[in-house]
Amino acid sequence: MFQWYVINTYSGHENKVKTNLEHRIVSMNQAPRFRRVVVPTEQVIETKDGQKVQIEKRVLPGYVLVNMDLNDDAWGVVKNTPGVTGFVGAGSKPVPLSEGEVGRILQTGAGGGDRPRAQVQFSLGESVKVTSGPLSDFDGEIVDVNPDQQKLKVLVDIFERQVPVELAFDQVKKLD
Repeated sequence: MFQWYVINTYSGHENKVKTNLEHRIVSMNQAPRFRRVVVPTEQVIETKDGQKVQIEKRVLPGYVLVNMDLNDDAWGVVKNTPGVTGFVGAGSKPVPLSEGEVGRILQTGAGGGDRPRAQVQFSLGESVKVTSGPLSDFDGEIVDVNPDQQKLKVLVDIFERQVPVELAFDQVKKLD
């Protein structure tokens, strides 16, 4: 019975482990026992040197998902792959993921959202400058961060009064 399992790898070697495992599956004639090998990633927008850059980030650094029919041979193929440190589970027995867990991980990773997520780079109490909108060039202090909606609440000084304003992540930049 095919189920999803999580493999622990050296952090930063997930793609290499995926490639090695796929090669070993074919070379050891185990293809009927395996369906998919996945490194869950998501699209993230980062600001670098004032430019917005869309990059791919790993959702679970140090882990690779495998959809396989577990038996001793399949277990050996995975376990002896270079870079694999073991299966995630209690003791020496791998524990399969539930369908809900797999769905959440793959939906997050496979661009399940309708737009790339901006990386949270702001913290409470930080000073920012508004870069767009009617309040551009105003400075303010962050009082709330909502990463899910990619919004900030910023206290901006208008006519010597602090006014809370809700702004998107891409409407502000950090002050040095």
